[in-house]
Amino acid sequence: MARSVKMIYFSWVRERIGKAEEVLDLPENLATIGDMLDWMKSLGEGYAYALEAPDVIRVALDQQHHANDQPLGDAREIAIFPPMTGG
Repeated sequence: MARSVKMIYFSWVRERIGKAEEVLDLPENLATIGDMLDWMKSLGEGYAYALEAPDVIRVALDQQHHANDQPLGDAREIAIFPPMTGG
């Protein structure tokens, strides 16, 4: 059974996907952030474009940043960011 998760997109990820946020039903077989990013590419051209380089995308589960090998667990909110720069 899929579970619903609030997705929030920032900066050029938001622009490429075409929305700031949405609720997605994640398939049960998605174990890690990397699995989720790969699956999301299949949702449409904008998603594929925004997530074409998943190794540079930053992801936060319930407002905590994690690497792509992090299990999704029972996160209720997932935020996706482009690479961050300092300054």
